[in-house]
Amino acid sequence: TKRYVLAGALLIILLGFASIVGTAPAVNEASLKELVAGNNAFAFDLYQALRTNECNLFFSPYSISLALAITYAGARDNTAIEMAETLHFTLQQDRLHLALNALGEELLGRDENINLTIANALWGQAGYPFLPDFLAVLDIGYDAGLRRADFIFAPEGARRDINAWVNDATEGKIKDLMGPGTITPDTRLVLANAIYFKGTWKVQFDAKKTEFAPFYRLDGSQVKVSMMRMKEHFPYTEGMNFQAIELPYTGDALSMVILLPREGMFEDFEANLSVEQLNAI
Repeated sequence: TKRYVLAGALLIILLGFASIVGTAPAVNEASLKELVAGNNAFAFDLYQALRTNECNLFFSPYSISLALAITYAGARDNTAIEMAETLHFTLQQDRLHLALNALGEELLGRDENINLTIANALWGQAGYPFLPDFLAVLDIGYDAGLRRADFIFAPEGARRDINAWVNDATEGKIKDLMGPGTITPDTRLVLANAIYFKGTWKVQFDAKKTEFAPFYRLDGSQVKVSMMRMKEHFPYTEGMNFQAIELPYTGDALSMVILLPREGMFEDFEANLSVEQLNAI
């Protein structure tokens, strides 16, 4: 059932920060644009690494980039170099964390009609000597002060605390992120990032027009699913192997872009899906 929906899911967050409207006083617009360009490039690199024909795929590249940026704050030497190359971090460490903070503020303040929550939290072993410079970056750049936990003698209690935080940050959508046994006495640091998004379509679908229709799988088989439908004017474009449509949310600050590969061209379209293609669309 992977057909047709992968790109729409991928781009929900991507296009949420694909353009910059305002900037924080400490960060210039050029730095934010450079950060966004790198994040988008990482998103498509990661998609190409994760994609398979075995199952559907839904992920937030922004969440992953943000979480790894926090760990990047504590990286040095070859580890830092390799992380920067993989994540497409081109800004210096001090500018990067300020830019990520500014980007998060810009997203959260973009539209009061959108319910968007971006949260980060870290749990560190009580008594472990974390470097003061690292803790300062967490507090200033990510509003994610270190929470002390006793992984050594109470790993299950720490696991429950982490799951409770995730459950609250995602409005109950993720209840048991850390399964039994994932936290052990050897654990020293746990980093959690959560994004919750809920928006209302600018043009509402009429529930009465929902009908069962065939959804075509890549292997040629089909399954009946509920399909929404409407007739309306939306931004639209197409290419040799795809069609694309943009569905705005109330307030026009955010939108969902859906990419539909043409029949028989899914594999070719997916294999060549890149940030350059997104920019062209």
